[in-house]
Amino acid sequence: MSFGEDGAPGEGAADALLTLEDVERAAAAVLPAGVRDFVAGGSGRERTLAANRAAFDRVFVRPRVLRDVSRCTTGSELLGRPVPMPVAPAPVAYQGLVHPDGELAAARAAKAAGVPFTVSTLSTVPVEEVIAVGGSVWFQLYWLREPGRALELARRAEDAGCEALMLTVDVPWMGRRLRDVRNEFTLPERVRAAHLGGGASAAHHRAAGASAVAVHTGQAFSPALTWSHVAELRAHTRLPLVLKGVLAPEDAVRAVESGVDAVVVSNHGGRQLDSALPGIDALPEVAEAVGGRCEVLVDGGVRCGTDVLKALALGADGVLVGRPPVWGLAAAGEDGVRRVLDVLAAELADALGLAGCATVADARRLRTVRIGAAAGEP
Repeated sequence: MSFGEDGAPGEGAADALLTLEDVERAAAAVLPAGVRDFVAGGSGRERTLAANRAAFDRVFVRPRVLRDVSRCTTGSELLGRPVPMPVAPAPVAYQGLVHPDGELAAARAAKAAGVPFTVSTLSTVPVEEVIAVGGSVWFQLYWLREPGRALELARRAEDAGCEALMLTVDVPWMGRRLRDVRNEFTLPERVRAAHLGGGASAAHHRAAGASAVAVHTGQAFSPALTWSHVAELRAHTRLPLVLKGVLAPEDAVRAVESGVDAVVVSNHGGRQLDSALPGIDALPEVAEAVGGRCEVLVDGGVRCGTDVLKALALGADGVLVGRPPVWGLAAAGEDGVRRVLDVLAAELADALGLAGCATVADARRLRTVRIGAAAGEP
């Protein structure tokens, strides 16, 4: 892997990234320490952050043999639309922090891969500009304190041409992310939340002994989000509605009863409640509880195609990947994000065939075994 004098990746740099761990190392080599911590860090003592990865490592698959896998396909559906693989980038805030093209480069890469790209409420690029890239675009929504603003953003996304709304439900306020607190992390002036006015905010003013981003989101996000707001949003939009941040099967059932089209089993990448259950451990109970009445996606700790295979076997309809596309964006811009998605596609195809699965549907019939420590233990 080579980089130019300005820290930009050299020609062909993305091709040298063979695994998502390679991508992470390449990103770490070029990002300022504070930005690297902002992307990589978790909340509290980061037990959930570590447990997300460890939980996948405890899951083992019983492959099937003597199956015809000469025509193996990773094709599937997400929210009823065909996709070449059941994997998509998760919504991530402030992607302009890691690359000047930010969300535009990531959206172009998702389009090239044929998978949906989700624009965050805290995107550095307006949703209309991301839509102009083409491809399938979803919009991630935080419920805001200012009355009516969340519904206005939902309508704006729908009018722009987004194909789904994803309401994040596990952030009444930002979890205490100690790396950012120690760094007194502050957004640079050039990085703005395009959907929240686009001007300077508390996130741009250093706060002694605190994360300026956490201060800003505390001012902007509503801690009063309830099921009544989900019903209000459901009545407000014709788009498919996804709830992100569900870990309890009871909440998943309530989501189905509220007319939600999908849930994302997620602990926010270990960035909210420290010691929250890893998504892959919560997945089977959630999938059983909804019983096919809505789609079930999962995120948190996905780092290779075999992780996707495991998620499918445990009941997921699809997988969202958060940090790796951001690492790819930092390491090599649009080419880096493409590389992340290409690696996952190749690894998933390999995993399917070697597990005796010609299709994604076959993967959902695989049996798994957990070996090792209990959830949450290293």
